[in-house]
Amino acid sequence: MKLRSCCLAIAAASVLLAATADFDAQGQRWWAHIRFLASDDLQGRDTGSPGHLKAAHYVAGEFERFGLKPAGTSGYLQPVQFNVKQIVEDQSSLALVRNGKTEPLTLGDDATLGLRGDIQENTEAGAVFAGYGLRIPEKNYDDLAGLDVRDKIVVFLAGGPASIPGPLKAHYSSGGERWKYLKAAGAVGTATIQNPKSMDIPWARARLSRFMPSMSLADPSLDESQGLRLAVTINAERAGKFFEGTGHTVAQILADDDNHRALPHFALPASIRAHVQLKKWQVESQNVAALVPGTDPKLRDEYVVLTAHLDHVGVGQPINGDKIYNGAMDDASGIASLLEIARMLHESNASLRRSVLFVAVTGEEKGLQGSRYFSTHPTVNGKSIVADINMDMFLPLHALHYLEVQGLGESSLGDDIRAVAGDQGVEVQADKEPQRNLFIRSDQYSFIRRGIPALAFKFGYLPGSPEEKLHKDWLHDRYHAPSDDLNQPVDKAAAAQFNQIILALAERVANQPGRPQWKADSFFRRFASE
Repeated sequence: MKLRSCCLAIAAASVLLAATADFDAQGQRWWAHIRFLASDDLQGRDTGSPGHLKAAHYVAGEFERFGLKPAGTSGYLQPVQFNVKQIVEDQSSLALVRNGKTEPLTLGDDATLGLRGDIQENTEAGAVFAGYGLRIPEKNYDDLAGLDVRDKIVVFLAGGPASIPGPLKAHYSSGGERWKYLKAAGAVGTATIQNPKSMDIPWARARLSRFMPSMSLADPSLDESQGLRLAVTINAERAGKFFEGTGHTVAQILADDDNHRALPHFALPASIRAHVQLKKWQVESQNVAALVPGTDPKLRDEYVVLTAHLDHVGVGQPINGDKIYNGAMDDASGIASLLEIARMLHESNASLRRSVLFVAVTGEEKGLQGSRYFSTHPTVNGKSIVADINMDMFLPLHALHYLEVQGLGESSLGDDIRAVAGDQGVEVQADKEPQRNLFIRSDQYSFIRRGIPALAFKFGYLPGSPEEKLHKDWLHDRYHAPSDDLNQPVDKAAAAQFNQIILALAERVANQPGRPQWKADSFFRRFASE
């Protein structure tokens, strides 16, 4: 009996060692893609740049090498046209006008100017503070109630009331949805006070992004910010200037937010004046799409879509002497996973009932633009897309014991990911920081708005653990910084294990008899019937 137990233990250990060795090898293949995509040669893969085009051809070449079928409009590529704006800051200005006196604001220190919408060269308008600036009919919540915002700039604190569920709050906090109801109420602009508790990037670094170009889809039917004449982002540490003479302070408003108290609403005794000088041009970028065809005559014309974004933010203001924002984790890591899953799926010769469509999208960093274009102009029948599985900056910084899933409770895909992760001994966690609105901040949201169930992922951790500190430190130090490069600690074997889980998820969804379904109580279910 002891001998048999010993043999079983040795056999189990051998299987574990083999699996670990396999993950090590797979992790090295995954990292090889990142070494190319996040190299300085690609100059940060900015949308429409030569570096992004090189990356697109690399991904297309890998898809072809793995035997996947082209699924773009031009081979593997789907060209996307963009309008580009860039501020000429030394010819631009921002000020408060109070009692006829102009009080200049310092761009970069006090606030930054956004470039979405129909930004006017000269704008001056009165301002109102509207709490969180949210209108959520399902909860009878309306920050605009009783406020005259017509021809005004609406100032609000980023975030939302704790009593409203995260997905609902996230949807109405999105730029397109928010501007829809602010515009309907007559507003001409927005001024967002950054909420310190939900900022991924410290202001000292976030302010550098003002020098980078802003892009919108050239197709005017996809522009959700028409009529927006001015967009300002305010540094919370300097926001007191906006509230002088109101009887309210930023400290009080932030304390109300922290303690889940209702925020005040009031007119500001000042107007906001801006002069904005812009450079404008157009560029073309590319989505990259490839297909593994299904085999079931009844289901092969349905599609499970796997996405990751190919773009990053390019070359920007130098930090510690480095000006190339390589985007290794954001999101060369997701593209590398997309490629590895495509390779493994092809090499396995698995017979899938539905087709699996791999899409490397552009323009995520510009506001989910490439995925919005693809979901609106899909290269397959859009009504036959049954799910989107999105991989964006999943952060394999340590061993994979917990997998955090955005959208876990929204559709039957949550049940699927629990099952396949459990097979790997990985525990699934719900989104631990709903105030960051992650479920609407990456490309899965473009598919969700078309009624398609979707998931996104992060490596999980336990509160107070060393792994949590790793994630917090990474966001503070490396997110949208040149230090998100090839010289950072990454658990490559854990990334390979993640890839296996996503592969198993794609296979499970592709082979199920029925399509994934939204949960009956999911807010996002409404989009499936539109």
